[in-house]
Amino acid sequence: MKEREPVIVGGLVALLLILWLGFPFHQSPRFAGSFWGGVLGVTGAALMLVPLLYLFVKRIIPLKRTVTRHVTMRTLLAWHIYAGVLGPILVLLHTGHKFDSVLGITLTAMVLLVVVSGFVGRYLMSRISKDIKSKRALLLEANTHYESALTELRGQPEQARLTRPFTGFFTRMLMTVEPLGETSVPGVRAVRLSESIADLEYAIRTHEAIKRAFSTWLRFHIAISFALYALLALHIWGAVYFGIRWFQ
Repeated sequence: MKEREPVIVGGLVALLLILWLGFPFHQSPRFAGSFWGGVLGVTGAALMLVPLLYLFVKRIIPLKRTVTRHVTMRTLLAWHIYAGVLGPILVLLHTGHKFDSVLGITLTAMVLLVVVSGFVGRYLMSRISKDIKSKRALLLEANTHYESALTELRGQPEQARLTRPFTGFFTRMLMTVEPLGETSVPGVRAVRLSESIADLEYAIRTHEAIKRAFSTWLRFHIAISFALYALLALHIWGAVYFGIRWFQ
């Protein structure tokens, strides 16, 4: 199930975006105030509150100790992800594609922004972390082969002298391509390995810089989530207040 999670959540996010893009083709001004429109709205709003549970449990240590005795953080994260996507889908269905108020348009745009930012931050950051881990393993292997090639070169000074013509950029481009571990000449292997090590180190630094940037992205996601909750509370208050006035 965990392996299929990105595909399932990605499908739900795509469904959310498709539903939003349907407003030029379908509008039902009365649906939001109907019985089923209200059921979808209340259910969606309740689901949108579920992600707050994970946010608070993760950051409040005493609460985390209590909750994790019964539910793991991985399970809470799964609830956070699925509720955070299913809730906005139900809320969008609740609108009936009626976007004729500043609050409604702003709330819908904020819902889409929160969901997309959460999806990108969650799965792209995870992918980057896996890439960094795999590249570090390759770097360790390349360093091992490089040290082996240097050891061979120390015992063969003539091979070291023969390697010098291949240290230029254009001459390296003209060298015969062979797998790193199977190159027979120690000097050539050392040159190629040094290039691979430099490329891997650069890639790791780049990925780590992106990962640090996504730490800022996570704070942005949390900030706009709270802005979304404020708009949602205002929307619910308006619906209740004006609904009761109409009833009277």
